[in-house]
This record gives sequence, C-alpha cells and structure tokens, in this order.
Amino acid sequence: MSEHQHIRADGTVSFLPHRLNRHPVVVRGLTADELWICCGLSGAVGLLTGAPLSWVFSTIALAPTFIVVGIALGVFVGGGILRRKKRGRPDTWLYRQLQWRITISYPLLAGWVRGHALVTRTGYWTIRRAVQ
Repeated sequence: MSEHQHIRADGTVSFLPHRLNRHPVVVRGLTADELWICCGLSGAVGLLTGAPLSWVFSTIALAPTFIVVGIALGVFVGGGILRRKKRGRPDTWLYRQLQWRITISYPLLAGWVRGHALVTRTGYWTIRRAVQ
C-alpha cells in the first residue's frame, strides 16, 4: 500500500526524488568531476617532483613513474580527506570553495572563475536602523 501512495491515477509520480540530479559517486566518495580535479592536481605534483629527479638521475622513466604514484596517492589519500571535508555539505560546496579561494588569493584570475559574482565583503553585519 505505501509503495503506491505516490502514484497518481495517470501513472505519474507526485514527488521529485531527492537524489535524481546528483552526480553519481565514482571512487572513494568522489564524483567524476571531483576525481578529475584530484587526479589533475596530484598528477601535476607528481610531474613537478619527478621531472627534476629524472634530470638529476639521468633517467626519463622517473617522471612518468612519479606521475602515476602521485595520482594513486592523490586519489586514495586526497580522496579520503576530501570525502571527510565534504560530509554534510551541499553538492556544490567544493566548486564554490575553490572559486572563493582563487578569487581571494589571485584577484587577476577571478574573471576566469566568475569570482566577481561571489559576495566577498568582510565586516560587521547590522540589522538595526541607524538612529538619527
């Protein structure tokens, strides 16, 4: 009986499922977009670590090895950290957090990430009218 209470006479449902428009979880609690961000950043760190070492030790194989190791560590360690940070927050929290940090730290890049649309005012908020 309870499974049919949301079905109307014409066969449509009378509610919108809560998780219908959410991105599916792919790996370790990360969505596909978050996984790409995590892989890209950790791969860049692996490249920045492996390139000088491959030059010092005169072997080119260290650069791609460090990239692969960096991505693996980034997904498993960084994914776990990001999953704990995201817990209980809205779906767009990560993107707004990155947008805000780029806007505050690098004002010249704010136009590229639409940071000018964010409210970045600091100060005290008042709700009373000024007495004149």
